[in-house]
Amino acid sequence: MTTLVHTRAELAAELDRAPGEIAVVMTMGALHEGHRQLMRVARERSAFVVVTIFVNPLQFGPGEDFEKYPRTLDDDVAACAAEGVTVVFAPSRDDVYPGGPPSITMHPGPLGEILEGASRPGHFSGMLTVVQKLLMLTRADVAYFGEKDFQQLALIRRMARDLELGVEIVGVPTVRESDGLALSSRNRYLSAEQRVSALALSRALREGAAQSDPESVLAAANKILAEEPGVRVDYLALTGADLGAAPEEGEARLLVAAKVGSTRLIDNVPLQLRKDS
Repeated sequence: MTTLVHTRAELAAELDRAPGEIAVVMTMGALHEGHRQLMRVARERSAFVVVTIFVNPLQFGPGEDFEKYPRTLDDDVAACAAEGVTVVFAPSRDDVYPGGPPSITMHPGPLGEILEGASRPGHFSGMLTVVQKLLMLTRADVAYFGEKDFQQLALIRRMARDLELGVEIVGVPTVRESDGLALSSRNRYLSAEQRVSALALSRALREGAAQSDPESVLAAANKILAEEPGVRVDYLALTGADLGAAPEEGEARLLVAAKVGSTRLIDNVPLQLRKDS
């Protein structure tokens, strides 16, 4: 049976009953199949799974969609129950940030200043701050995050390692619709026409990943994005697997961010770069 709690005290009482390892899946609600896959992976390993549902104001910048971000708690709790989640922690802003916004926050460092960090100043500081707080509040031994937000995953891994948090961070591959669109809570903002346009992102990534050298990867992906007038590209970047410089050969990552209508979408794929023989 899934228990819904809202306060720190209620959460602590539930955690005291945990028989062993505590796994956590952090979300902002509006749960979809991608979130449910995170829960399933967590349940495969851990008997005690906590899902957090909190729309974190610190990671939204001016003019972003904090106020209109979908809030569907009843449906979300039902989804968690269907996946065998032990506890859903859905705190208020005051429970997460008692006394108002924190005066001390996490600094993401150089990795947080590129890509999403360059487009959304302050976003990663707010994200890391709430993740660190929720890791502590949930007493997590292991936490699961989707690879769709790959830069977020990389930063959380770096934070856990650099600050000796003692939490294992596990990345789970991106879940997609049958047509290739990466699942996102923001997809519901797209009109039918915009959704068709949005498919250019995953199509560009697939075509880029089918190439072997960096120049061809970017050229192939850029060609597809340029042919879709409904997509306004923020960035298309080829990096190393750790978001550093792309190697001449070996594991790499191709990442894209773009606006379709007023909706900002991100996606990425892993790929292997090879030198011409």
